[in-house]
Amino acid sequence: MDASSYIRWFRDIRLADVPLVGGKTASLGELYSALTPEGVKVPNGFALTAAAYRDALTEAGAWDRLGSLLAGLDKRRIADLARRAAAARAIVYAATDREDLRHQVRQAYRQLEQEYGRNVAVAVRSSATAEDLPTASFAGQHDSFLNIRGADGLMEACRRCFASLFTDRAISYRIDNGFDHFKVALSVAVMKMVRSDIAASGVTFTLDTETGFRDVVFVTGVYGLGENIVQGVVDPDEFYVHKPTFNAGFRAVLSRRLGSKAKRMVYGRGHNATRNVATPASERQQFCINDNEVLTLAECAMLVEKHYSQKSGKPTPMDVEWAKDGKDGSLYIIQARPETVASRRKPEAFESYVLKSSGTALAEGRAVGEKIAAGRIRLIRNERDLQKFRPGEVLVATATRPDWEPVMKLAAAIVTDHGGRTCHAAIIARELGVPAVVGTGGFSKRAKTGVAVTVSCAEGDIGHVFEGTLPYEVERTATESVQKPRTEIMVNLGNPEVAFKTASLPSDGVGLARMEFIINQHIGIHPMALACPDKVTSVRDRRKIKLLTARHKQPSEFFVERLSEGVGTIAAAFYRRPVIVRLSDFKTNEYANLLGGADFEPHEENPMLGFRGAARYAHPAYAQGFALECAALKRVREAMGLTNLKIMIPFCRRVEEARKVIAAMASHGLKRGESGLEIFMMCEIPNNVILIDQFAQLFDGFSIGSNDLTQLTLGVDRDSEIVAFDFDERDPGMLQMLSMAVLGAKRNRRHVGICGEAPANYPEIAKYLAELGIDSISVNPSSVLRTIEIVRAAERDSGEGRRAAG
Repeated sequence: MDASSYIRWFRDIRLADVPLVGGKTASLGELYSALTPEGVKVPNGFALTAAAYRDALTEAGAWDRLGSLLAGLDKRRIADLARRAAAARAIVYAATDREDLRHQVRQAYRQLEQEYGRNVAVAVRSSATAEDLPTASFAGQHDSFLNIRGADGLMEACRRCFASLFTDRAISYRIDNGFDHFKVALSVAVMKMVRSDIAASGVTFTLDTETGFRDVVFVTGVYGLGENIVQGVVDPDEFYVHKPTFNAGFRAVLSRRLGSKAKRMVYGRGHNATRNVATPASERQQFCINDNEVLTLAECAMLVEKHYSQKSGKPTPMDVEWAKDGKDGSLYIIQARPETVASRRKPEAFESYVLKSSGTALAEGRAVGEKIAAGRIRLIRNERDLQKFRPGEVLVATATRPDWEPVMKLAAAIVTDHGGRTCHAAIIARELGVPAVVGTGGFSKRAKTGVAVTVSCAEGDIGHVFEGTLPYEVERTATESVQKPRTEIMVNLGNPEVAFKTASLPSDGVGLARMEFIINQHIGIHPMALACPDKVTSVRDRRKIKLLTARHKQPSEFFVERLSEGVGTIAAAFYRRPVIVRLSDFKTNEYANLLGGADFEPHEENPMLGFRGAARYAHPAYAQGFALECAALKRVREAMGLTNLKIMIPFCRRVEEARKVIAAMASHGLKRGESGLEIFMMCEIPNNVILIDQFAQLFDGFSIGSNDLTQLTLGVDRDSEIVAFDFDERDPGMLQMLSMAVLGAKRNRRHVGICGEAPANYPEIAKYLAELGIDSISVNPSSVLRTIEIVRAAERDSGEGRRAAG
């Protein structure tokens, strides 16, 4: 073969001309692309094609030697695998030492020098013919080399890149996925370095990596070269963008999380191509890219996804690497490939892991997956520790490396000090179906080999390592054959971190989104302490508030951003289905526990019946805090475009009180009926039922709060151990209250639902409500499928009863 055919230039190739990765010819999954809204252009770089690899091995007579070397390999014998892999790499490295290749590389590099200057820095990256298939990503299996300079150094890196087709991890991965070692070939992409060493880089997915939810783009980023984010040695910044509303013209970041970004990879000195340096504290407290850059990356990732989806004839979520050049300020795509794990999850089953008892938390970090596993710790500090690893142990390390994949496959769970949800440990754990907690901060310094722990990723975004072996259950429920009842079945939800997963249930929306969970878990500061920070008397609290709100011009902006992102995430997960958010319903003793709360909350003997719910919203003592709640909800509807959000007022005692709250909301830009805004009321006080005709003139619907309505109707404190046995939603008086509420709402042509577990716990109540014709029943996610069956049976029975009576 003519040596010139070994080189293929990227120059002037547009995205539409790039073949699908994983095709029969050498993949061009590696791209160096300037991002523009019109498309993706690949301006510079070249590739050594897979033909160069095959010809080199053929002329060197290497195929038979490689075949003999790998014959009968048992990947479970780690030391033998390492020995054979090293020998295979040596064969390929020697075979690719060809003068024709060396000449072509020298010529191509000289051409790059003419365009970009003498000794131009390039990246050398692998792109294999079997890589980036819809069923296997080969992520991290082959080697890349950054900041390579000079023709001789480039040739050396190319040979080592070709040889990396036989790393321990790549051999193991091919065995696991059924690939023939000798039907896979490697092309080498050589690209001019993007100067992200003085800016930022990261990875973008066109779905949520944990749940497979496809209506979001997930962007991660760090300072410096991207190797740190892939290898998981830093905790990255994370951002979500909601596709449907973005495409409808709403340019807003759905949510963000600040990573620690403790170090950054920059160009090295002397013989070291790269090195890590500490990130200054001031930069760690800032996001590595701004909102406009996040939105640009999201837009271009969607363009890439659209292109590959059209080419493949089916939706193809993508994994896209990006880099920002610190000199020209531009964003670049440097790689694009299909996502192969979350996108393959089957939607017909809902699997839920539930801890059955609590334990002492030893560490927490970012949860990868949603599973729970238990085992004994194996602390990995060096290669000798890897040799001792046994199946079923929990792998604990500072960070994982790509060549650990054969061992990671044996682990019950993985725990690392560093990394985010797109690091190597997370990608491999996700692909293996192993729960992982990454970014614990320093658990490996405290962990001891042999200690039993339970690793739980079942509580949402935050994963935990618990002491000892804790009991847990796995509930797997088929959803493909679910027949929904006439009555709408909705979910109660407070935690935005489980919203994407919960949205996969066959529900009709969110009947109750609890705002106080978001305030407590994601903000932690009393709203009034942010509205009036000068009134906080505790020096300690003021210092903490200042630290938490450091990125914002005003402390109040912190509250609006965090609350709107939490509520917005839930609304985005269920977009086009209704989401009813309940305004904050803390009681005074609960509010006082928030940071700065003691300065704004009175002491009450009976907080359950005190300064809570609607009584707060128009009261001078909380009016400024309520204004922040309204600003956050207005941002969700207007800036984010999530108009499926409805608002519900809790514990509204009197009609006049309702009028005041509705007027206050309108003054803050939340006017009933404007842009389709609907305002609901919790029907949870006997007076709400008695005067339902009057309340119906002010509200679009009602949600019966069965817990408070039961205890106020029966005069029972459900939290009292002495009288709690009298708390029973099936009491005849309560059934009468339910009947009056449902029939009263329907008489006024208002939507009426119930948000509580009574219909799920007591089939007779579900039947009773179905017979009354209630519009919706909202229960906890774990009760949705059971409630669907109960309500369907109740509707069937009540229908048969009516037919028999007729």
